[in-house]
Amino acid sequence: MKEPFLSELLFPARIALALFLLPLFADAAPSLEISTDREDALYQENEEVTFTIRAKDGDRNINKGEISWSLSRDGFGTVGSGKQSIEGGKAVLAKGSLDRPGFLLLTATFAGSDKVKTTAYGGAGVSPLKIPLSLPVPDDFDSFWSDQKAKLAKVPMSFTAELQATGEADKALEAFDVKIPCEEDGPPVSGYFAQPKSATPKSLPAVLWVHGAGVRSSSLPNALKGARGGFLSLDINAHGIPNGKPKEFYSELSQGELKTYRHDGRESRDTIYFRGMLVRLVRAIDFLTSRPEWDGKVLAVMGHSQGGLQALAAGGLDDRVTFVGSGVPAGCDHSGMTVDRISGWPKLVPVENGVPDPAALEASRYIDAVNFATRCHADAIVSAGFIDRTCPPTSVYAAYNALQGRKEMINKPEMGHAAPAEIKQQFWEALEKHLAAKRGAALTSPVPALR
Repeated sequence: MKEPFLSELLFPARIALALFLLPLFADAAPSLEISTDREDALYQENEEVTFTIRAKDGDRNINKGEISWSLSRDGFGTVGSGKQSIEGGKAVLAKGSLDRPGFLLLTATFAGSDKVKTTAYGGAGVSPLKIPLSLPVPDDFDSFWSDQKAKLAKVPMSFTAELQATGEADKALEAFDVKIPCEEDGPPVSGYFAQPKSATPKSLPAVLWVHGAGVRSSSLPNALKGARGGFLSLDINAHGIPNGKPKEFYSELSQGELKTYRHDGRESRDTIYFRGMLVRLVRAIDFLTSRPEWDGKVLAVMGHSQGGLQALAAGGLDDRVTFVGSGVPAGCDHSGMTVDRISGWPKLVPVENGVPDPAALEASRYIDAVNFATRCHADAIVSAGFIDRTCPPTSVYAAYNALQGRKEMINKPEMGHAAPAEIKQQFWEALEKHLAAKRGAALTSPVPALR
């Protein structure tokens, strides 16, 4: 999946660690391959990381030239920089280490004989399982969100549903475009809902699919995918906007009223745009758990990037969520700069002369995926790309480490900001295992009441 806000392009890995190529002129530039001396690219504090860089012209090693390089703490500050000659087809740097948990990000640039430049990135984790919260959870975090949910509960749970064509291959399924009223002065939950026609009461688990950044319709194919797997399946768009409109409709919104949504209202926790987005998650969960076919045992929330933020938030907001799939999650560690480290997309807090904007910093703490993670007891699977410069792995691990339930991290040293098919498959397989475990084990707590 390519997120609309990305400037990076992910290429398949050709080596153990990283191949992330951003040539200025794709047809003419050489390529760079970067690896570390450990296959998993994981180290302890103060251990030296050796990066090896190879310049290639097609399949041929380039044996002459110079690599310009810099090392940073995952894109924050500078650890070192310099130039290294290519010898024997490679340039070897053994100058990287951190004295604290985090990630090293190597940026390497090579200019070929025609002066066309190629830049590539390499990454290494340093005790990432020790990365802590940058700031404590606000004392009134829970009461703030309890108030939000109480206001939502005053809006009666109802919906409209418009039947959708599913095609011959999915004739055993039924699908609907649903609108679910949410806040009195806000947009509804807007999505595609699908389920097997033959579903009987209390027979099906549920899955909620949430979207990455940008402005688009909900995905009917995604909703159908979940239903094919035997789930009550709801795919919602991030903004509560109509589904199935022409491309121009979403382009106009993207360039108009939703152009700056990422930073809108960040002066206050009450006005910040993401507050409403996260409230809609609770109402979407209300809808799924109100369906008579829900089994009362399994409810999953799955998404990548901004969808990864929403998945973590849903797990922290609502204990009906039993499984979270959060790929390269955005919205993590907005307050990272307070402890001299990087924060994730959308870089919500402006920093001037090294000082974060106090109002935005305070507001951001109430929609930070890290803080929701501290309240999330669901089973979780998370992915991190070691050369992700949109949702840096330092911020991702800050959230992962705060999760309270059983959890699994998919480390991808060679990956930037992406959600490749193999990771989506791993998420789905993890959900199937979670479902099997829930069905095979006696519940240790009462099934939440439908509402």
